[in-house]
Amino acid sequence: MKNNFKFLFLITYALISCQESNKENTPTKTYLEESHSYAQPNDVVITHLDLDINVDFDTQVISGTATYDIENNGSEQIILDSKFLEIESVTQNGEQTEFDLGDFDESLGQPITIAIKEDTKQIAVTYSTTAKTEALQWLNAQQTADKTNPFLFTQGQAILTRTWIPIQDSPQVRITYDATVKVPAQLMAVMSAENPKEKTADGVYKFKMEQPIPAYLIALAVGDIEYKAISKRTGVYAEKSMLDKVHEEFSDMEKMVGAAENLYGAYDWEQFDVIVLPPSFPFGGMENPRLTFATPTVIAGDKSLTSLVAHELAHSWSGNLVTNATWNDFWLNEGFTVYFETRIMEALYGKDRANMLALIGRQDLEDELEALSESPNDTKLKLDLKGRNPDDGMNSIAYDKGYLFLRTLEEKVGREKMDAFLKAYFKKNAFSTTNTEDFIVYLNENLLEKNNVTFNTEEWIYQPGVPENAAIIESDAFSNVEITLEQFLETNKIDTAVTQNWTPQEWVHFVRNFPPGITLEQMKQLDDTFDFTNSSNSYISMVWFEQSILNGYDGNNVDSKISEFLNTVGRRWYVTTLFNAFAKADRIDEALEIYKTARGNYHSVTANTVDEMLGYK
Repeated sequence: MKNNFKFLFLITYALISCQESNKENTPTKTYLEESHSYAQPNDVVITHLDLDINVDFDTQVISGTATYDIENNGSEQIILDSKFLEIESVTQNGEQTEFDLGDFDESLGQPITIAIKEDTKQIAVTYSTTAKTEALQWLNAQQTADKTNPFLFTQGQAILTRTWIPIQDSPQVRITYDATVKVPAQLMAVMSAENPKEKTADGVYKFKMEQPIPAYLIALAVGDIEYKAISKRTGVYAEKSMLDKVHEEFSDMEKMVGAAENLYGAYDWEQFDVIVLPPSFPFGGMENPRLTFATPTVIAGDKSLTSLVAHELAHSWSGNLVTNATWNDFWLNEGFTVYFETRIMEALYGKDRANMLALIGRQDLEDELEALSESPNDTKLKLDLKGRNPDDGMNSIAYDKGYLFLRTLEEKVGREKMDAFLKAYFKKNAFSTTNTEDFIVYLNENLLEKNNVTFNTEEWIYQPGVPENAAIIESDAFSNVEITLEQFLETNKIDTAVTQNWTPQEWVHFVRNFPPGITLEQMKQLDDTFDFTNSSNSYISMVWFEQSILNGYDGNNVDSKISEFLNTVGRRWYVTTLFNAFAKADRIDEALEIYKTARGNYHSVTANTVDEMLGYK
């Protein structure tokens, strides 16, 4: 009896030990089916990346080794995403192992299937980038502000990180990372991590990101840059000739962080810095944690375009802290962020400025709805992007319809309850991902049912267009702008005293609302009076150039200014707006002539969009 008992005890102990061992190796969450990644994280998931790379400007290649800690749920293989990478070798637990590169897909790239064992804790991939790598943009000295040294930056969103790091490139897979980056000694490297404030003597930089982030937020920039602090936790990086201008333009950053914390809780990333990149950067900004990447087009000299900084800061909660689980749920990142951005701007600069920004967004939304009139399903908040590039969903629907949904909800339940709800939502889901369906459940349980409120949530999210109960946004300033424009069109006279203190947002509203019947003489009169063609504000320039193209205005050398703008600015929104105007005006040949010289200055994100728009091969 004693021997039998001992035997049963040993068997039981072994089973418990085995269960505990498997528990340690089992992924701690269930991942959704993902149409934009080959990875199977329910089988094996990466948890930490240790990146050791060399940045070679002569060959324009990044090479090195990516080492991953993994959690294995009993699988004999792990699948990583890759695109346009040269894979040299792969190891598991330090030993060489077999790997296979699958079929190539134009959007998704190709899977790397790596043989592992049930007890594999770590894999490593030695690789290099190629000339086709889409996330990287290598710039020569002439393409920078100082024109003395080359520059490199990455852009990972949505699925481009796989083109410079082999990785499980799904937003629902969050990892921590360390990195060692070797660059030429005269340059500085910075990442979406803890960053240096000064150059090292040997060009070797060490990085650490202790909070788990999705792959699309891993970012790198290398250039002849310097740092200037704004506060203990905020500051800016830029090339030397731009540093003071950038510092002055973004001097309200600490106030923005404070305003954001007052709304929705503590900032959980320790540092909030901004780097202003060369003009080819394809977006206004990119919310890489701890280090926002920004376009120089926001440096207007009067802080008038710094809502972009508020937007990227807001992403520290909506997007970085709580991330869309798949790219079909992209509105959860951007709609929330536009709402949060607008609240930050209201807190710092007043309700009317916030409403001006919201009204411009509302007009952008109407333009997007018209552009998508033949594909109404693309005007839903929840998308189905299977078989398509997730970039197709990165438009005003996610941003401005998402914002309008939340603003309408706020007006329905009241701001106090809305703020308490959002603060709790960010806290509950911190450092994790969520999808549209889970959000609806959380919304119903924690805001609507709790307060006995009925709201047409599903119509907003799952139906095309904008529901009839959408909040009406008003701005006295914009009303006065419209009156001034109407009076000018009727009388051909304009009182410059009325416009003397207009903000850039008021000027944008004025110009973008020119009616189809405006005459070339009237445009020339306005140009002579306000010098729109030579505006130093990139936003005003963009809308003025758009109107000039659409209306055939060619006064004051505007055509050469448009060409110059398109050859020096790579911000996708600006570039596509102007090339789209050429297409609408049936001036494709002119557009193609400009594009042939400008294309080399664009990041692949911008170039790919314009290629398709103009049918360029």
